[in-house]
Amino acid sequence: MTDVQPDTEELLRRTGAGDRGARGALLERHRARLWRMIALRLDPRLAARVDPSDVVQDVLAEADRRLDRYVRKRPLPFYPWLRQLAVDRLADQHRRHLRAGRRSVAREEQEPWSLPDASAAELMDRLLAPGDSPSAAVRKDEVRDRVRAALEAMAEQEREVLILRYLEQLSAREVGAVLGITEAAAKKRALRALLRLRELLKDLAPGGET
Repeated sequence: MTDVQPDTEELLRRTGAGDRGARGALLERHRARLWRMIALRLDPRLAARVDPSDVVQDVLAEADRRLDRYVRKRPLPFYPWLRQLAVDRLADQHRRHLRAGRRSVAREEQEPWSLPDASAAELMDRLLAPGDSPSAAVRKDEVRDRVRAALEAMAEQEREVLILRYLEQLSAREVGAVLGITEAAAKKRALRALLRLRELLKDLAPGGET
């Protein structure tokens, strides 16, 4: 089925021309992607305190306030720009809740890096070929812990490109825009990181077996 909805570039053009309907459609177009990104990035310690849908709404309201300037300047492709607003909002939420809930939240042991359990399992499913996956007899929590350990052993740069590419499902062009590198460099970095993760998972498997 052909998608007859105008693409982002067309909506941006119409928004720049003052089309209010296009402006609303442009912001709504990426609501689901923003929600997914925020749910993925939200500190697990704050999951009970912060609703990703509320964060999305705040981000879209901020984007609406800044949209005219964005359309004139175009500093980034649209979704990476929108995503950066979400990253900034998440950082604000993290600081606010850590201060407000210091007695309850700040006392919890903070891991140097954390990924929600469901996201770790999803990353395993997306990245590993069937032959690379652990035996079906391995419990799900063990698989999850193995993926988490492998990710924690990776350099931050390697880990981040995998999350952007395979969990957030950004295009290579969008990954490049987020990281400040070319699309070609983003593709190469993602491939190297994927090979590194597979290598680490083999090393972490019980008895050195996959």
